[in-house]
Amino acid sequence: MKQAGAEAAGSTLAIAMVSRLGGRERNEDACGHWGWGKPGQEGPVCCVLADGAGGHGAGDVASQTAVSTVLQSFGSRPACDPSRVRELIDLANRAVVAGQASSVATHDMRTTLVVWLCDASRATAAWGHSGDSRLYCFRNGKLFARTRDHSLYQSMIDAGLADAAAMRGHPQRNVLTACLGSIEDFEADIVAHGVALLPGDAFLLCSDGFWEALDDAAIEAALQKAPSVQSWIDALEQSVARQGPLGQDNYTALGVWYGRAP
Repeated sequence: MKQAGAEAAGSTLAIAMVSRLGGRERNEDACGHWGWGKPGQEGPVCCVLADGAGGHGAGDVASQTAVSTVLQSFGSRPACDPSRVRELIDLANRAVVAGQASSVATHDMRTTLVVWLCDASRATAAWGHSGDSRLYCFRNGKLFARTRDHSLYQSMIDAGLADAAAMRGHPQRNVLTACLGSIEDFEADIVAHGVALLPGDAFLLCSDGFWEALDDAAIEAALQKAPSVQSWIDALEQSVARQGPLGQDNYTALGVWYGRAP
């Protein structure tokens, strides 16, 4: 999947996305958006990204199931608030769990998920996630907020047992403590309240294969130099591709600019 760029006519949003195989044989990442790109579109918008896992190639089934469930459900009732984010993530989890029972190949499939909702007409956004796919929010070109990974290494950081600076090279950085694919142990973090948007706000949804190659400073620097959301994602993608090791993971990102030239 290559980028989808160019600002929609009459919209205050600009979106670009990319998804690559890396060094893998199969892309188990998925992403998409609903409600953006139509002339005059000013209603609620949904952006979603997932990174699947599972034996026999079922990771791509898990991620695509989660993304399609979120987009289809959102399309049936577009709304932007934290309760809608939670509902969408819960629906996606149930869909992945149901898919596990459909075949032997999918019985252990799991996926991360990030959901970002926006109502440009009300200048508000809401988001939530499960797993270690991330959402970054930038304001005035600086990191304003970022989701907290549901991972063993992040838990070690929280407990004061590990250094955040060493996360990207640590072998336990990808051991998840939460993701989609379980009813009993399912966990998701949702923003408590809708977030008021300011012109120039930028958002980045990305899988771990993307953020592992980029520290916060590198993402900020690329944002500050970029004349468009498309060029921002292009620059970040080039950095990821250059730094990727042999056997590099799939990497996927979706960028959004609010109230700023495309």
